[in-house]
Formats: sequence, C-alpha cells, structure tokens
Amino acid sequence: MSKFLPCLAVLAPLTLCLVGFLPSRASVRDYVGLAIVAAAASLVVVVAAGLACFVVGPGRSRLLGASGLGLSLHVDALSTILCVLVGFVGLVVVKYSRNYLDGDPGQIRFTRWLLLTLASVLTVLISGNLVLLLVAWIATSVSLGRLLLFYHTRPAAIRASRKKFVASRLGDGCLAIAAVLLYLHFGTLEVADLATKARSGAEIGSPAISAAALLIVVTAMLKSAQLPLHGWLSEVMETPTPVSALLHAGIINAGGFLALRLGDVLLLATPALNVLAVVGGITALFGSLVMLTQTSVKVQLAYSTVAQMGFMLLQCGLGAFSAALLHIVAHSLYKAHAFLSSGSIIDLARASWTPSPGGQPHPARLILALAGVIGLTLLIGWGLGMTLRSNPAQIALGSVLLMGLVHLMANAIDERPNAFVVARGIVTAAGVAALYFALQAATAWLAAGSVPVGRPVDGTAPMLIAALVVISFAAMTVFQNQMMRRADALFWIAAYVHLRNGLYLNTLANRLVLALWSRASNKLKTNP
Repeated sequence: MSKFLPCLAVLAPLTLCLVGFLPSRASVRDYVGLAIVAAAASLVVVVAAGLACFVVGPGRSRLLGASGLGLSLHVDALSTILCVLVGFVGLVVVKYSRNYLDGDPGQIRFTRWLLLTLASVLTVLISGNLVLLLVAWIATSVSLGRLLLFYHTRPAAIRASRKKFVASRLGDGCLAIAAVLLYLHFGTLEVADLATKARSGAEIGSPAISAAALLIVVTAMLKSAQLPLHGWLSEVMETPTPVSALLHAGIINAGGFLALRLGDVLLLATPALNVLAVVGGITALFGSLVMLTQTSVKVQLAYSTVAQMGFMLLQCGLGAFSAALLHIVAHSLYKAHAFLSSGSIIDLARASWTPSPGGQPHPARLILALAGVIGLTLLIGWGLGMTLRSNPAQIALGSVLLMGLVHLMANAIDERPNAFVVARGIVTAAGVAALYFALQAATAWLAAGSVPVGRPVDGTAPMLIAALVVISFAAMTVFQNQMMRRADALFWIAAYVHLRNGLYLNTLANRLVLALWSRASNKLKTNP
C-alpha cells in the first residue's frame, strides 16, 4: 500500500492543474463551480492519503531520473499534515472567491491562477527530490505573482510584486546553490536519502554542508518575509482578499516547511541554526512592536504574520521542530479566518468595545506577573520531565506563550488583590501551559520520523539562546506597556512614529526596487 501512497497523493495537484489549464470556453459560473469541485476533490484525496500514511506508514515513489537527480514523490506525516491544511484552506478560499469576485471580468483568470498556485504548493509538500521541489518552489512564486498583479494597473501592487520578485529570485538562487552543494557532498538529492545520511552525524562541521545549510536558512527566511526583506508582505493588500488569505495562511509557511523537511541537514551546522534563531527572534520582536502601531486591519494582520513567521523560524532554530509544525497549523487556520472576516472586524469591534477601567497595569505588577508566568512554566515543565538544561527550547517557548497572559495576571494583582481573581488567573495560565505542552507532545507523536526530534543540547549555547529569547520577549512586553502608559511623553511619541513607519526598513527596500526598475516602467507587468 505504501508504494501506491505517492500515486494517491499526486492526484490532488493533478486535479487542480487539470481544471486550471482547461480552455476558458465555459461560463464564469460553470468554471468557478468546477474549480470548487476540483478543490473539494483534492481535499478528499489528501485526507485519504493522510489516513493511509498513518495506517501503513510513509510512501516513496521511484525516481524518474538517474544518479539521485530527477523527479520523485515522498509522502510522510509532515507532508500529509500540511497537505490537508493547504487543501482545507484552499477549498475555503476558492469558495469565498466565488462571491467575492462575482461580476469581475477577470474572475476566470483569477480562479485559474488560484488553482495553479494551490497545485504548486501541494507539489512542494510531496516532492521527494530537491529537483522537483525547486521546480515547484519556483512555480509557486510565478503563479502567486500573477495573483499579486491581478489589478496590474495599481502602482502599489506593482511595487509589492517587484519587491517580492527580488526576494523570490534571491531565494531561488540560494536553494539551487544549496542543492548543488548537497549533491556534490552526498551524491543524491533524494530527500529521504539526505535525511538518512545526515542522521549518521558523520558530516558535522563539514564546510560544504555548513554552506548549504546557511543557504537553506537564507532561502527559508526570504520565503517567510523575514528582516530585512519583509516589506512586500505588508503591501500586497492591493490584491483581492482571497489571495491575502491564501498567502498568509499557506504560502508564507513554505520557508518553515523547507526548514522542517531539511531539518536533519540543518542539524549538521549549528551556526546556521543559530542564524535562523537570531533572525527569527529579531523579526518576531520587530513585527510584534510594529503591528501595534498600525491603523489598517489588514496591515496589522500582515505584520502579525511577519512576527508569527519569525517566531516559527525561531522554533526551528532552537530545534523545536514539532512545535514549529504545530505553530504552522494553528497560525494558518487563525490567519485564514482573520483575513476572510477582516471586512466585519470594525463592526465586531464596535459591538464588543467597552472602556477599560484599569487601563495598562503598573510596571511593578507587570514585572511580577512576568516572573510568575516564567516560574509557572519552569514548574510545569519540571512536572513533565523538562528542565532548562535538557529542554531549553520547550521551556523558553512555553514562557513566551504564557507572556500573552501577563496583562491578565497583572490586572489580577491590583492594589486590592482578590484571592478568587488571582487563583483564576493562575489556573488559566497553568491550563494554557499544560495544553501547549500536550499539543506539542501530540504533534511530536504524529510527526515522528518525518521531522527531527530536536537540536542536540551540547554545552551552554542552547541555554543561553533560550534565556536570551525569554529576556527579549519580557523586555518587549514591558516596552509595550510603557508605550501605552506614557503615550504623551516625547520619547514614546517618537518611538511610536518610528515604529509606525517600520523603522524605515521598507523605505530602503523601495529604493532598491527603484534602482532595479526605472520609474518609467511602473505600468509594466512583472512575473515574481
């Protein structure tokens, strides 16, 4: 059965491609209806493949090529989990776009490229050879570029697509060079064979592997809109909302998938993992701060995605690969819903808004709450057999997660604390921490064998990185509190203005785009 598993899984992208390449002779209503049927069929196929994978184990097709180069498919727990996620989000987006673009003269063209984009993403997920993965990787970028330029006369859409073009081509080049280095060193580009050879640990410290791992890290960061080439993600709002939902809920996760798929190779190069953790952590902090200063709902969601992708890559850099997979699934479902319901956010906010009598908590109570949640994480982790030395990544990430409850805890410890309120806050925090560790354990069990177990804890470096992560996010929480409490002070006004403009990093990217494309060609189409 496992031999036929790749044949079953490949039916999903083939079905989408079949409808995507159909001649546009049918009416708009018939073509869109057929697209919905194709999306539903592909979801059924990937669900069936996922069930079969968990029953009979992973499957791998024969290589159409020679000497480790060619086309092959590899279906395991990682690919099926993400295929089901992409299939579900894709079906929702295709159905949503039917009414969203009703009456638009380009609806068939939009639906066609939407199906081809979904097919490309699914192909990336089930690729068993880096040759096929690279081809599908580029196809995803090209088809997404067509969607980003759906309204090709809008200057903002052109600028965003050009910045995406620069980031995509840099990422494609890095991935291609990394594949060449891996082939020269291992003699194959089969994903399963690369993982098997990397797990032997004999190649640790090899210059070629270190260079390849660093290039893979750069590719993942470029694909997931990490600093400093992140600005294009906040400017794709000129495209229809369904594209934003698909981009933020699915395609943007491709960088994380690449880090997970080639995680065994990355574990051979500790410096590459450190770069991934540092850049991901800085991007997460940056996105979290800038997000709070934005007035547009969709731009807020865009910077939220930048921050979430940074945190996900931070998890990969710390070696918490199963936690990163859980993060991808949870973030995708949340962000798809957030974008597709963004039109009603204002009405919901008006209906649910109530003045906060307490405002921002006092810094002393905030710091006390921070210490409390960090201590609670250490206590619960110890109860589950995790310590700061044996599981630094899990402890650090659990602490950061609970920092989302800091304001709840700080407000519970007010000037006249009530025992019931304080106890309720502690129970809530403990429940969230226990649920997080339980979901992480469940994800690790589901993805066993398809993602690395974790980063080896050798020496004090992982502990220092984990401690730096906790301290940085705690400092950001205090910074946010002070910016809200002292909004009328000159320093905090200036900080708000600079953050509102994203520390002007996007302006530098715009200048780069203008240097590569003349102003006179602003109306020309670009294929990112």
